[in-house]
This record gives sequence, C-alpha cells and structure tokens, in this order.
Amino acid sequence: MSTTALLRAPMAPLARRLRAYFAPVARATGTPAIFDPAANAGFDLDSPPAPWIDAGWIENFARTPTTRLQQLRSGAHSAVSGQFRSQLDARVECDFRQWGKLQMAIAGGAEHLNVLAASSGAAPQPTGGQPISAVSLQPGSTAAELQLAAADLNGFSIGDLIAVDADYQQQTGYVGSGLAAAFVNNPADVGGDVNFIRRVTFNVGRVAGKSAASLTLAQPLLGGAPPNGAALQKVIAFVDREGGSFFQEWSALFVIPEEAGGRVCFYYPRVQACAPAQEKTAVVADPLQACALHASLVALPYADAGDGRQVVCYRSYAPPAAAALY
Repeated sequence: MSTTALLRAPMAPLARRLRAYFAPVARATGTPAIFDPAANAGFDLDSPPAPWIDAGWIENFARTPTTRLQQLRSGAHSAVSGQFRSQLDARVECDFRQWGKLQMAIAGGAEHLNVLAASSGAAPQPTGGQPISAVSLQPGSTAAELQLAAADLNGFSIGDLIAVDADYQQQTGYVGSGLAAAFVNNPADVGGDVNFIRRVTFNVGRVAGKSAASLTLAQPLLGGAPPNGAALQKVIAFVDREGGSFFQEWSALFVIPEEAGGRVCFYYPRVQACAPAQEKTAVVADPLQACALHASLVALPYADAGDGRQVVCYRSYAPPAAAALY
C-alpha cells in the first residue's frame, strides 16, 4: 500500500455516539460562551472546560443549514455573475439519552420548574402547592458544600434533591444565580412569591453527604456558589410546560469523539428551542422501550470578533497524528 493510502486511511471520522455540551448565554448582554479550538480542541470529554456542562450522550443528531444563497444575474442571458447569502438560518436536532434538569430545560425551551416539597394540606397545583418554608444558608457555603444551622440539617437526608438561591424580592428582569432561569415583567405576574427564584433556579443539586454543620453535594451547583442571603428548599421533581413567553438560550457544542479519524466539533454560539417539548421512543427489548428527550433548536446569529461577520455555527476538525491533510 502506498504512503498516501496509509495517510488517507484515518481521515474519515468514525464514532458510535456523539457528546453534547451546553453553557449559559449571558442574557443581559447576549454574550455567548466561547469554544476555542486552539485551547480546547482535545479536551477530556468527561471533564469539559468551564463553563461547558456535560449533557451526556446523544443520538439522531442532525444539522440542517437553511441559509439561502441568492444569485446575481446580468447580461443578455441573465448569467450568474455573483452570489450572496440571505436569511441566515440553521437548525439542529438531537435526542438526549439521559433525563435531567439541564436536558429537560434545553429540550423544552421555556421556564423549567423545580417542584418544591409542599406544606401539609397545601392546595394542589400543577407545579406544586405552597412549599415548606426555606431554610437560610450560613456563611462559608460554596457550590459543593452548603453550611446550615444544626437545627435545619434535620430536614434533609442523603439522596435529597435541593434548590439553592435567593429570595424573590419583587425585582424585574432575569432571575436565577449564574444562569438566567426566567424573566419577570411584573412582580404581580408571579404573585410576589418569595420562593419564585428557587422554583426556577438551575442551582439544584443532590445531597451526597451530611455532617454536623453542612450538606455536601454530589456535583457542584450549575450556577456556582450561592449568593449572599440564599436559602435552601427540598425538590421533589422537575416540571416543564408547553406555553409561556420565555425562551431558554444556550451556547451548544456537539462532539464526534476521535474513536477513529480525528475529532469533529460543531459549535453553536447561541441556540434556542424552536419546537415544544417532545419525546421519542426506541425499542430496547420488546416490550421494553427507551424514552428520549428530543430537542429541536434554532441557531441565532453571533458577530465573530475576528471580522464582525454574522455566524450561526462553527465546524472544527482535529485530525489524528500522521493523517493526510487533503
């Protein structure tokens, strides 16, 4: 076999499944998270660089560029003399193989709600009734360890889900520590609920350990260290809704691992859900079926800092050692 043929052999990317990563967009400024292939092209798939969050393996990944190319015509025969792009647009779809708050929020697109543990006798509500009062965090709490008064620790056990964030204080605009979880136009819209931010926050975790003064979490809170004055409530479940006016917005990164033929990364600076929450099923062994969250996303434009061009997606390829380049 010729040297050229040997070099060409590893040029076709090959992988059994793809990985998905997401990072919050700073909604107040519209600033996305940046994926820099010069710094992070070969990052450890199980430990993505900050601020990227691992959303697990995905299936049925499909990119659909829908940007229109228009032709300029001139001359007696209206021959094509040039081209230009119009209606910059792109779609991306995938099925999440894992369910969690992050995956449900991305696939659903609207506010994603934490069902807080309800008080005894609370009136039934689709997103949970009046919750048990929150307990205040003590100084020294971090994204991975929550300091509590000794008397408050009795209300929590290893394995519990919890939401940690500030009390709602009648403010308007985006709310939620670290990640914009909802937008409030008027305090009356949320009934002035002191627990509203904890109902929507992404600062959720699972209790993995318990000491005489603190709770240790299985994973650090997505939104980072709790703000001053934050409080803690137990979470029973997660809920999303079809309806409302709020749209989640994320930076997205999809990776074809380098099982053979190098690593391919598809980076979307800004995406939003463009379809209501959906599920897809696949037969595992009849009658057992797997239920996957289906995400349909639309890419929003980003002004490339290098030349100011409007861009919706970047595709990068890191070839394996000794592979041909063309």
